[in-house]
Amino acid sequence: MSYFFQLVISGVVVGSIYALSALGFVLIYKSSRVLNIAHGQIIAAGAFITYGLTVWANLPIYLSFVLSMILTFFLAMSVERIFLRRLIGEPIISVIMVTIGLMSILDGLIYLTPFGTENFSFPPFLPVTPIAFFGVSISWTQLVGVIVTFTLIAGFSWFFKKSTVGISMRAVSDDQLASMSIGISVPRVFGLAWAMAGLSAAAAGGIIGNITGLNFDTLHAFGIVVFPVVILGGLDSILGAVVAGIIMGLIQQFASGYLDGNWGLNGTGEVLPYIILLIILLFKPHGLFGIHEIERV
Repeated sequence: MSYFFQLVISGVVVGSIYALSALGFVLIYKSSRVLNIAHGQIIAAGAFITYGLTVWANLPIYLSFVLSMILTFFLAMSVERIFLRRLIGEPIISVIMVTIGLMSILDGLIYLTPFGTENFSFPPFLPVTPIAFFGVSISWTQLVGVIVTFTLIAGFSWFFKKSTVGISMRAVSDDQLASMSIGISVPRVFGLAWAMAGLSAAAAGGIIGNITGLNFDTLHAFGIVVFPVVILGGLDSILGAVVAGIIMGLIQQFASGYLDGNWGLNGTGEVLPYIILLIILLFKPHGLFGIHEIERV
């Protein structure tokens, strides 16, 4: 039984990271109906900025974490301003193709640095001895990562539901022309959505880097790995990203722990979530919490 609960703890840790990583997809899609294919590269950039500020600038890691979110906030805002602002009103596929190009450009730039070819790890800043209870253990890094993740998700959820700017972003997502008619600046909303997605990506990168270490291939792969999480939860639902992230994390851990461990299989933890995703989408194509829009002509 303790093994089962250990897998549950691991699943929640992994799932919370998936949820925070998927949040960037949701924030951009929720306001602009655009999928940012370069999101994984922004996650990696946030993680490496945190590492650089911690190790090279000798800043406390909590300060580096906050500064990296601020820097990535403006980095993502600049990307939207320079590359995507001109595409407002153009077909969505054009914008998605630009994000694919950005993914390749950022890949190339990072590979030119030592971060693209080497592995790094953050200096320890929490107790090494894990927290153990009833035969189940969790490291301090994982615990702090889960707490920070759910705090940020709760903050973003409140922002969209209660703040004036968040409501404006939801209005733009529903109808850009109607939003413009009541004085909402659509370009400003798009820039803010990208900036907030960059902020969440930096947070996700810092947490992933502290738990798994800094490896560029692993970090930028999260941009693709969490895509099924976004689809499963619903592209425009923050709650969906959280629930789907936890579901995917639990499925992966149970598949790896029981199928790979007991039956001698390999890779079921990576494949099974996609199979379940396909099955669920057969019955709920808009995801668990996605909005099913009906257009009348």
